[in-house]
Amino acid sequence: MNKEKVMNPTSGYVMLSVILVLFAISLFGFIGLRSPIFTLVLLFALFLSIGFFFVYPNGSRVMTLFGEYKGTVRTHGFYWVNPFYVRKKISLRARNFDSERLKVNDKLGNPINISVILVWRVKETYKAAFDVDIYENFVRVQTDAAVRKLANMYAYDNFDNDAEITLRSGMEEVNTNLEREVSERLAIAGIEVLEARIGYLAYASEIASAMLRRQQATAIVAARMKIVEGAVWMVEEAINQLNKREIVNLDEDKKAAMVSNLLTVLCADKDASPVINTGTLNH
Repeated sequence: MNKEKVMNPTSGYVMLSVILVLFAISLFGFIGLRSPIFTLVLLFALFLSIGFFFVYPNGSRVMTLFGEYKGTVRTHGFYWVNPFYVRKKISLRARNFDSERLKVNDKLGNPINISVILVWRVKETYKAAFDVDIYENFVRVQTDAAVRKLANMYAYDNFDNDAEITLRSGMEEVNTNLEREVSERLAIAGIEVLEARIGYLAYASEIASAMLRRQQATAIVAARMKIVEGAVWMVEEAINQLNKREIVNLDEDKKAAMVSNLLTVLCADKDASPVINTGTLNH
């Protein structure tokens, strides 16, 4: 299996000096001595100058000679190689990829819109140059495939089981699984995934309004449960304090009436309107 090989080419400054000397000799011979043989020296110097190239920081050049891989230059600088070498530039910088919003089905079959933000860079130049056709397109297609697979593994939300991990509630675990899935897919192209996370998540437009009403209903039910739980505790405390301090003796019928009135007041949506009783407790 072929792997990346680090190549250390000749310094460009050394060869620049050599070529400048050849230019000087050819011009002197051609103009001063008027010898046509020095034209070949000039042409040879021009041919050698084709071998110059630059490597910028966080950049690289993949070298091939007549279809054979010779190595990769990773160190930035000014270099010279055999003019017959084909030099392919591959950036090693970190790149951002914000995928398009995909319409997919979640685990429960609900249509959702989802997109992912990916931070990646080329780690192995040999794989990026020769194991895939165009590695930028490979990153885009495989990331979309990973997002589709991830969406099918989780429900967008689960209103009946709070312990179940969903796309909306379990972002940390979902993003971890997404990063692992994308890394496995892009390893064939020598791509290193630095970060992968969901950038956009929402129900598809055709069910968004229905799901919003369901979320609102669930929230209302949960709020009512808390209100009832608190109201029952307050009524219980009120009766216990009345009995403990012997403020008034309540039989079972009066307790039932008091409980009914207190629960009505505490659980009502609107403020209660007080009614002043000018008679006895029995009227």
